Amino acid sequence: MQNKPWYKNPEMIIALSALIVSLITAFIGIYSAYIDRAYSRASVWPRLEIFRSANQDKFEYGVINNGTGPAIIKYAKISYNGKSIQYWKDIPAASNYIQSHLGSRILSSQATITPLLIKDKTLAKNYLKADKVVQIELCYCSIYDECWLIDRYNQAKPIDFCRIDEKQRFLQ
Repeated sequence: MQNKPWYKNPEMIIALSALIVSLITAFIGIYSAYIDRAYSRASVWPRLEIFRSANQDKFEYGVINNGTGPAIIKYAKISYNGKSIQYWKDIPAASNYIQSHLGSRILSSQATITPLLIKDKTLAKNYLKADKVVQIELCYCSIYDECWLIDRYNQAKPIDFCRIDEKQRFLQ
């Protein structure tokens, strides 16, 4: 009887082949799960954009969700002349306006909200001048708790989570 090296036994060759096939299958399964998770996140990715619309008769701010999933708005921060405000009425030019709640709401895909609308011709012109010193910042998250921060330049910056000093939170 000859002593063969262990790796030349037919049983060991079959066992090693099964181990290699199992490792490859496990790797493919893990990679497939990673791709599926990335696809799931992308299929519900929100993308908020802040816009301003002005003409001779009206002035408005709007927020649209151009993404594929709902945006959970965690907070809005609005500043006038570098100072955080809590209400539109804190802007001297803002009077006689129509408003919608902006902070802490869910905006579905392709939906638009108009946080501020001024329909008076004279007031709209006044607000257009005041608009130069108004800053708007929104923090929003996807349903997977991936969060972004945007301002009026609409450059979404990924962040870990939304945090704001309550004194700076816009309340309307």
